[in-house]
Amino acid sequence: MEHTLITKEFVKDYMPLRSDLSNKGTYGKVLNIAGSLFYQGAAFLASVSPLKVGAGLVTLASIEPVINNMVSLSPCVTLFPLNSCGNKCIDESAIEQIAGILEQYNTISIGPGLSTLPAVSNFILKLIHSLCNTDKKVVLDADALNIISALNISFLPKNTVITPHPMELSRLLGVSLDDIQHDRIRYALMAVDKFNCVVILKGHNTVVATQEKEVFINTSGNSALAKAGSGDVLTGIISGLLAQGLGIKEAAILGVYMHGLCGEIASETLTQYSVLSTDLIDCIPAAIKKILDL
Repeated sequence: MEHTLITKEFVKDYMPLRSDLSNKGTYGKVLNIAGSLFYQGAAFLASVSPLKVGAGLVTLASIEPVINNMVSLSPCVTLFPLNSCGNKCIDESAIEQIAGILEQYNTISIGPGLSTLPAVSNFILKLIHSLCNTDKKVVLDADALNIISALNISFLPKNTVITPHPMELSRLLGVSLDDIQHDRIRYALMAVDKFNCVVILKGHNTVVATQEKEVFINTSGNSALAKAGSGDVLTGIISGLLAQGLGIKEAAILGVYMHGLCGEIASETLTQYSVLSTDLIDCIPAAIKKILDL
């Protein structure tokens, strides 16, 4: 099928502009709903990377154990503690807390490290219903996608990007992993039809499919990205770009290219074996410089 390759030349003009006459509000605010007792690192990765890519402010909304650890890991992320279910995960009652702060943010990222416990599933269902009545830009990843597939949800907010890896897409569409890997473009477009959103099917030559049925194939990246936490960084990069005013198509295309480029840059000194997800965040400035030819 006809598609466009995502290259440095293609994404260069997508980079958000910066101005000396600006403040943190100029570059948008991200609310990252992430983390559980079991997966605390995911919340960190998806919260710090939007700041590194240029967002003005990021708030992590999570349970108290995750919040407490984030304080020591990064003083740059603002924090909003949510009601917990046995101190393990977000409780469904936290939807009322989120409703009280939602208007402060233009971009919402949901999913990294949440877990799929029943309380979280109920919370996600209510949150998606709530966001469908807004114009917020939304990035759904990881356990948010697993919950959507488990609950058979087919409605999503209109300005949504989903970032499944092949197994997550297999669950979302109810088709085999082998089928998806055999025809990645076809099934990415099938997900667009089902959810009416931008779909990023991760993997070698990541596929980006849009609501207009455009298909883009990424050319950056290497095996360094095949490590736990890498997808959480991608979620953060995309949410940070959305916060700065990019559309969901442009943020998805630029985000996957920049993410892959971070893997390439980190590998130059660390090798493809030894790159950690935190190294990807550290390489975001170098990736931006390379895209902009600075």
